[in-house]
Amino acid sequence: MEWPAILDEYEKLVFRMTTPRVMIDNAGCSNSTRVMVDSARKHGVLLEAVQVLTDLNLSIKKAYISSDGRWFMDVFHVTDLDGNKLTDESVISYIEQSLETIHFVSSKCFDGLTALELTGTDRIGLLSEVFAVLSELECNVVEAKVWTHNGRIASLIYVKERDSGSPIEDSEKIDTIEARLRNVLKGDNDIRSAKTSVSMAVTHTERRLHQMMFTDRDYERKPIIRTNNNPIVSVLNCLEKGYSVINVHCKDRPKLLFDIVCTMTDMQYVVFHATLNTAEDRAYLEFFIRHTDGSPISSEAEKQRVILCLQAAIERRASEGVRLELCTGDKQGLLADVTRTFRENGLNVTRAEISTTSENTALNVFYVTDAIGNPAASKIIEAVRQKIGLSDLKVKELPLIYHQRAEEKEEPTGGVGGAMLLSLGSIVRKNLYNLGLIKSFS
Repeated sequence: MEWPAILDEYEKLVFRMTTPRVMIDNAGCSNSTRVMVDSARKHGVLLEAVQVLTDLNLSIKKAYISSDGRWFMDVFHVTDLDGNKLTDESVISYIEQSLETIHFVSSKCFDGLTALELTGTDRIGLLSEVFAVLSELECNVVEAKVWTHNGRIASLIYVKERDSGSPIEDSEKIDTIEARLRNVLKGDNDIRSAKTSVSMAVTHTERRLHQMMFTDRDYERKPIIRTNNNPIVSVLNCLEKGYSVINVHCKDRPKLLFDIVCTMTDMQYVVFHATLNTAEDRAYLEFFIRHTDGSPISSEAEKQRVILCLQAAIERRASEGVRLELCTGDKQGLLADVTRTFRENGLNVTRAEISTTSENTALNVFYVTDAIGNPAASKIIEAVRQKIGLSDLKVKELPLIYHQRAEEKEEPTGGVGGAMLLSLGSIVRKNLYNLGLIKSFS
């Protein structure tokens, strides 16, 4: 192992003692890959481990999390988005290396780019106005993520100077960008809550979006549309053990565990024990938590706030609307043109992921609905595709993971590695049993 140059011998010893131990097994389970992480416990380390897996677009089908004193052990059952086990050795090696160095791994690097943070009231055409302003001010959008929830919008947009390709550092231009975008976000009725800022932080993009919407208090606002798929969250106190117990039942989707753990971590709660199980397209999660000061949830008001915040965390990334994928050569004003076409056809963008490859190809994903949040009519989608280009803008189905058959069950298979990890999963469940938190560990 190569040591960071700044470490002395004592620090190297501490590093050896606290470096997570990782084991990845493909033999112990017939339809998923098992990832076990054994590490010293510190606030946020669970989030870092889950982040490594979700950033690779892996689906976590099952998980056992247990903390014993100053140590914790996680067992994750993962697949790719099509429900397949992991077979690419380079991916497996990357997971091992990343999890073994999670204390030292930073977020994706956006060096050479300027980050713009936007929050405000969502409305049809808002994104087209935002991208039109950036195009007019000669800013190239390299990457962006946009979330909407309960009538609010949050976005992180990474831009650079169009001509030089450099980050935007001129203070006057930055002030102009902020002022122009703030006016767009204000519209006619959002004078107080519209916010724009230039961010220098290196926080994980999606974690930052959660933080922005949490600060905007989107969880307190009434939802525009309620469906039967809204997450069910309950909070009980297990006072004799000093834990608060959170149960979540909702539709399964990629990055679900990350969104929940991210929100609890930023709300200053520590997960001591947890289980996650999925069946068909449903997910069932249970968490035993305390405040960072060691106390459980102490009031009814706090309990209700936790419920609302976790429901919001789950709903923000829920895929509302038709998924459209745009793949074409990047050019000046592309995003402004595409989103203006959406607006002219009455489509609202509920979520977006914008990226640009090194070959200057735009790879963009948009989720769109009609003006009131209902599924957009197919004839409107086809009209938009005709306008933008049938070969460039395509309607994409959800990944296979959403359509797995009910009878598909996870069964152990032979193998030493499988037996070992099966045992580790049993140890985690036994810890919960010994604490009196579950009725059995069989």
